[in-house]
Amino acid sequence: MDKKTATKNLDDVITKVEGARLRISEHHIVKIIGISKYSSVEDIKILYEAGQRAFGENKVQDLKTKSEELKDLPIEWHFVGTLQKNKINNLIDLNPTLIHSLDSLDLAIELNKKLEIKNKKLSALLQINSAYEETKSGVSPKVAIETYKQIIEQCPNIILKGVMSIGAHTEDEKIIKESFKTTKKIYDELVPLGAKYCSMGMSSDFELAIACGSNMIRVGSTLFKD
Repeated sequence: MDKKTATKNLDDVITKVEGARLRISEHHIVKIIGISKYSSVEDIKILYEAGQRAFGENKVQDLKTKSEELKDLPIEWHFVGTLQKNKINNLIDLNPTLIHSLDSLDLAIELNKKLEIKNKKLSALLQINSAYEETKSGVSPKVAIETYKQIIEQCPNIILKGVMSIGAHTEDEKIIKESFKTTKKIYDELVPLGAKYCSMGMSSDFELAIACGSNMIRVGSTLFKD
């Protein structure tokens, strides 16, 4: 990917985000995370030079490799993949800006335990399985608020910043929209507890997610296409 292509890709995404957010409110701000898991260090660097600042990786080892190779750039790194317990210490050492995939109280307790040992804190989002799909990770919407409160109470080294969910895996826009609305309703109830981000929407559905109230989207193929 060259600089011209990267700039066009980023401009196209920003234009769509602007259109979607302004239909809600001119005060509604949306943060774009560039999902770089299938992309090279060089492509990340080119997109950074085009103006994209936040990037997300879904494997701890890839995050380590790419963040080390690009350490001279003040990139905001996010971890967006499933976090395996045996990788927790490695992830803590990388100090990502935000973990998007805290998908259970059990994982939160384990992460907090390791953070306490290292005397560190990390910010995270609670992942919600808003479409009740067996193939997806995340807490059930029915217990999401309770789980969020339990993490706050039991895991002082985790700074919860909000929620994340992936839209329903279907072509039916109505069902996808309902899954986003479910997450947004939970998020609204958590705002008094400090929730800042309602992370919903990927390359295929981020405009719909923003229409439902998302203020953080994860865009991969749309940004990195040649």
